Amino acid sequence: MAELEIVCINKPDRQSPHEAINRYGLRESTGVKSYPRQVVVDWVKEGNRAYVQDSIGKVYCQVRKSPAGTEFLQTVRDNRWTDNLLSLPECR
Repeated sequence: MAELEIVCINKPDRQSPHEAINRYGLRESTGVKSYPRQVVVDWVKEGNRAYVQDSIGKVYCQVRKSPAGTEFLQTVRDNRWTDNLLSLPECR
């Protein structure tokens, strides 16, 4: 099982609650690399772990599905869904 930090995101409209993040930027040994949403979702579904670092520590991501069927990642802390990913900067 691998574990990587998500450090940035891309979302077509940051203000829209109806649009999903379309790319996640993962910190790898060679630097930050951006991947399409479904690639990272599938990677997590295979048993790997993605997380966001906040002021308390690591906040891990889990796969969720929208009412329209779109799979996406969302952070969860203390069994509560959180929006840590939305606070990340845009990937270049």
